[in-house]
Amino acid sequence: MYIVMLGKPGSGKGTVGKMLSEALHMIHISSGELFRSYISRAGDIGKQIEEYVAKGELVPDELAIQLVEKRLLEPDCKNGVILDGFPRTVKQAEALDKFLKEHHQKINIAVELDLSDEDIIDRIVKRRVCSNKDCREVYNLEFKKPKVEGICDVCGSTLEQRPDDSIETVKQRLQVHYETAGKLVEYYKAQDLLYTVKLNIHSGKTSEDVAKEVEKYLETNQS
Repeated sequence: MYIVMLGKPGSGKGTVGKMLSEALHMIHISSGELFRSYISRAGDIGKQIEEYVAKGELVPDELAIQLVEKRLLEPDCKNGVILDGFPRTVKQAEALDKFLKEHHQKINIAVELDLSDEDIIDRIVKRRVCSNKDCREVYNLEFKKPKVEGICDVCGSTLEQRPDDSIETVKQRLQVHYETAGKLVEYYKAQDLLYTVKLNIHSGKTSEDVAKEVEKYLETNQS
């Protein structure tokens, strides 16, 4: 099974995607984490990616497609994956469909997490991430606080704020999102693959609730 997670930056795609990966025993691939891993390795590709990420801009289609397809060819992806943050453009979606078709696979569902801009900005600015690259657990200073301030519950490493989680960068990322998101949503809607979950950070609906909702939908519609 191949699942695509859609939504604005900070809508919870990564958190819900990880929960689904555990429940469905599938690999979760975050394009953001994938790209940041190249930045940490430096080199020409890392420097290119860093320039785009720092400005809140999308990594160019050709480069994003190349790196994600390379990751999908690794052995742990053979039973399907949950893609978080890719595709972000119709061109990327078309390339992904072509790649999967060549490997006798297809996208089974595109899950859209719909959250307001105000909630997005509030959530991202208060987001903290584990500094351990093998953990990268995500917290929020308001509704998902660590047990010990500044320390990861999972591995004990210090928490940090990602450089691209500033208000200015978030607003730029939202602007970029709107330039591409509508067409991407329509792309999957036209294929009858879109499932939208309406969210509000004050509604009381947790990431666990969202993951269970998606699981239930999959059980009913993907059997």
